[in-house]
Amino acid sequence: MYWLTTKNAVVLIPRWRSISFLLGTSLNRHFSPSAPPPLIRRSERIFCFKEKKLYTKPTKKHKQSKISLEEKDYAHVIWWKERMQICRKPSSVLLVKRLTFSNLLGVDDTLKNGSLKEGTLNWEMLQFKSKFPREVLLCRVGEFYEAIGVDACILVEYAGLNPFGGLRSDSIPRAGCPVVNLRQTLDDLTRNGFSVCIVEEVQGPAQARTRKSRFISGHAHPGSPYVFGLVGDDHDLDFPDPMPIVGISRSAKGYCIVSVLETMKTYSAEDNLTEEALVTKLRTCRLHHLFLHTSLRHNSSGTCRWGEFGEGGLLWGECSARQFEWFDGNPVNELLYKVKELYGLEDDITFRNVTVAPENRPSPLHLGTATQIGALPTEGIPCLLRVLLPSNCTGLPVMYVRDLLLNPPAYEIASTIQEACKLMSNTTCSIPEFTCVPPAKLVKLLESRETNHIEFCKIKSVLDDILQLYTISELNEILKLLMDPTWVATGLKVELETLVSECKSVSRRIGEIISFDGENDQKITSYTIIPNEFFEDMESSWKGRVKRIHLEEEFAEVDEAAEALSIAIEEDFLPIISRIRAMTSPLGGPKGEILYAREHEAVWFKGKRFAPSVWAGTPGEEQIKQLRPAFDSKGKKVGEEWFTTMKVEDALARYHEAGAKAKAKVLELLRGLSAELQTKINILVFASMLLVIAKALFGHVSEGRRRKWVFPVLTQCHSSEDKGTLHGAEGMKIAGLSPYWFDAAQGGAVKNNVDMKSLFLLTGPNGGGKSSLLRSICAAALLGICGFMVPAESAIIPHFDSIMLHMKSYDSPADGKSSFQVEMSEIRSIITRATSKSLVLIDEICRGTETAKGTCIAGSIIETLDAVSCLGIVSTHLHGIFDLPLRTKNAVFKAMGAELIDNQTMPTWKLIDGICRESLAFETAQREGVPVELIQRAEELYTSVYAKDSLRTDKSKSKHFIAPTVQKSYNVTDRQSHPEKEVVQSGSVEILCKEVETAVVSICQKRLTDLYKKNDILAPSAMRCVLIGAKEQPPPSTIAASSVYVMLRPDRKLYIGETDDLQGRVRAHRLKDGMQNASFLYFLVPGKSIACQLETLLINQLPSQGFRLTNLADGKHRNFGTSDFLETEMLVR
Repeated sequence: MYWLTTKNAVVLIPRWRSISFLLGTSLNRHFSPSAPPPLIRRSERIFCFKEKKLYTKPTKKHKQSKISLEEKDYAHVIWWKERMQICRKPSSVLLVKRLTFSNLLGVDDTLKNGSLKEGTLNWEMLQFKSKFPREVLLCRVGEFYEAIGVDACILVEYAGLNPFGGLRSDSIPRAGCPVVNLRQTLDDLTRNGFSVCIVEEVQGPAQARTRKSRFISGHAHPGSPYVFGLVGDDHDLDFPDPMPIVGISRSAKGYCIVSVLETMKTYSAEDNLTEEALVTKLRTCRLHHLFLHTSLRHNSSGTCRWGEFGEGGLLWGECSARQFEWFDGNPVNELLYKVKELYGLEDDITFRNVTVAPENRPSPLHLGTATQIGALPTEGIPCLLRVLLPSNCTGLPVMYVRDLLLNPPAYEIASTIQEACKLMSNTTCSIPEFTCVPPAKLVKLLESRETNHIEFCKIKSVLDDILQLYTISELNEILKLLMDPTWVATGLKVELETLVSECKSVSRRIGEIISFDGENDQKITSYTIIPNEFFEDMESSWKGRVKRIHLEEEFAEVDEAAEALSIAIEEDFLPIISRIRAMTSPLGGPKGEILYAREHEAVWFKGKRFAPSVWAGTPGEEQIKQLRPAFDSKGKKVGEEWFTTMKVEDALARYHEAGAKAKAKVLELLRGLSAELQTKINILVFASMLLVIAKALFGHVSEGRRRKWVFPVLTQCHSSEDKGTLHGAEGMKIAGLSPYWFDAAQGGAVKNNVDMKSLFLLTGPNGGGKSSLLRSICAAALLGICGFMVPAESAIIPHFDSIMLHMKSYDSPADGKSSFQVEMSEIRSIITRATSKSLVLIDEICRGTETAKGTCIAGSIIETLDAVSCLGIVSTHLHGIFDLPLRTKNAVFKAMGAELIDNQTMPTWKLIDGICRESLAFETAQREGVPVELIQRAEELYTSVYAKDSLRTDKSKSKHFIAPTVQKSYNVTDRQSHPEKEVVQSGSVEILCKEVETAVVSICQKRLTDLYKKNDILAPSAMRCVLIGAKEQPPPSTIAASSVYVMLRPDRKLYIGETDDLQGRVRAHRLKDGMQNASFLYFLVPGKSIACQLETLLINQLPSQGFRLTNLADGKHRNFGTSDFLETEMLVR
């Protein structure tokens, strides 16, 4: 009989049974002889092994037998050998020399501690290793996680651990980490791209001279952490973004990328991609593994240098810097097989296709476009993402916005997003905090049944936020609009009523099991004679996690055991303490106290010199006789000063047993709830993603309002079959366009008007703003087709099928290409993809080659783009283009203006009609500190060779677009009730809120009415306040609006304030200790002066109505913001 591992346990099987029989058919898959070996990175070498044997423990009747290394393991051994060859640390290099690649562990059984006989720990680890041969194996041994062979070398090289036993040459490589450092070690390994298989010991007593049973408790992969035991923790686990397995292939339509997420059990396949778009996708995500299909090769011999156009190329350069492996066959099916093999998944595991149909969807951004507008962070380029969202909006919402910019949505989705954003901009009610939980985290924790009470509280918050959106009429329409964008993001189609119904039932179920903050029926046990730290440590690991109603029996047992422990300590220890206190003596007298021995989880008596020299039957002597030395769990004496009694030890054992039973019950309930919610995974993923989108869009609207951006008119363009021109919209019109990296609210930006119905040929001086204009137009167009606000006063933007921006190019020595070659490669991609629905922006075309031929190439490109009838701009300093006989029909000449100031020509950074032949090259060089002598000589050379051209300064009048004014209503609606959302709020707080609102309205309404009457202004309707609950935030309509607010503190005191940034003020208040759940009442007023006066008025009058204020001193500023200035402001308004 042999012991062998199944997926998660060690089982006993008949000796004659083949190992491959249990490992499944997936490991015996046959590969075509012509195909490269599986999972080998660019290697077709054949290695010779000195020894291809596995040794097993012989029975009494048979001699020791040898089992050949199975053929399926050859590729894995080669893979590990390649990893060992790149080790660089001296200690790990020495360890590698002691490896022998005759088994998956690389263990040399001739060295000390290297035995692989059946029944040994090494043999057991080898069985686990054979189950997941590409993963580092960590095996729990007591208080350490140990690794041997190649795995030990990996720990030393990448986790910074020292080898066990130093660098002795007569022992196999061994290394490990303490149990407390497991998370750090796993982070180090996964950060370097390794997957880890963790083997745990079965906890509990074991028979003497027997090895503890072990099982595979879980795995840690890049982007997928180890979660075993999390269900019993009282803290959250940082969950990284999932890292997909990616496969790249090539077909007649272009490149195809297949992305598989093992955690989510999903995959997507995008085809018809250009090389630039594909490289952009590779650079925007962290990969776990990269597989390249053999269709990328030029020929069957497997040339290493491959690309779309000749040797090298963007894709070749990107992939050659990574570790990749080749595969063949059907790209989707074969990649899914690779994923199952890598993660050790069963063959019947299915993956859901979440590919979004590409119909009517714009092309993904090219790499150059994404980097030049800061959609991908690039040094020296203003980051577009930073200006789209508030600084406090981070994480998942930022990732969603970035992905949306890189992969613009279809017209219908963009229109839906814009409509939702418009509703958000006008919302007057308070909005949820939008709890964001990574969908991958939800799936992994629920499937592994390791969701703890903290995560369940977050899940319930997600569901309650959905219900709040559904309940409030203003937010209900927004919820409906967000359904389709969420479908596109998740690939899940869910009906609104189904979503709401499931959210209600799941939220209710979680509320039935989980205990929430504010429930005070699970207090930690307390007895005066027992240190509180003891009960805190023993009971905090299970109390307050599930509702007490499910643990009444367990609570009763714990309470009885705690009382028995208290009685035992009182009877056995307290008389001794009383005796010692009664004995007054100088230094050196008896000492004793009852203490908590945290390391041993016990309460013992600690004392010295307390035994009487003569036993006289005095109080306490009987208890002293019962004392015995305290021993730890291993039977070792703790010390000379620690004592206990049999009664106390029995009471401690009873208490620990009751506590362990209660904790086990809690874990059982939590795991049971995880199992229940597994059937609701799709709903939870959908709800979580919907809140991520909602938070991203609310954040964008808030930031857009602050920057005074506007919503563009998004038109659906279509091309004419006869002329190929753009119809359905009058081109693109943007009035008051400002660079996206400038804050228009702070002023200082030069604004331009763009009325584009065809291709612009743009000229202008150096530093005249050509590049900035192209970036600004590109960013505005991209934001518009995504449904976002744009940095302008008004805009009409067609829904382009692609937006392509080409700026300056650099050479690529790795690809063997000059800067002009790189530029031509990008231009080729633009030309082949441009249609009449495209926006093409090219900056300073053909500047990397000889002027005459570069001018002709530029002219031909302009003719081609003009014939396509796309919108766009081509900027240039090649003024010879205007002397060429260009065959253009629609191209328009535009220039960046300049003016003469103090006999110096200075740019105005304004777009005008005409041609600018002045480059201001000499002036620019002089401003940058080039020596005057050099510039003077350059001017002489220029005068002697080139004719002087005059600068055209005629400026065409531009039409002014007036941004529509948004009327703000200062009469906010009452807060509506949310019956579906469980809010822990006492009746006294609700009463206080109503009392404060009544008093505020009474005081302020009278003052506002008097002011309006005094200035003969029509008084507003009745003033009403808006409540911001404990887990809510102000709506975007409060941005840049004056408001007066009242903070309702948990101690029932009030704080009165005024602000023009209510979101920031609420956030600042809640960052203070004890104010996290503070509620607020606010109302909007027409101007800061009125807000200041009403603030002072409330501070002075609310105390007279019985309210307690924390900022009474602010009421002394009685004359602040009043008198004539206030009345003038009201008249203006």
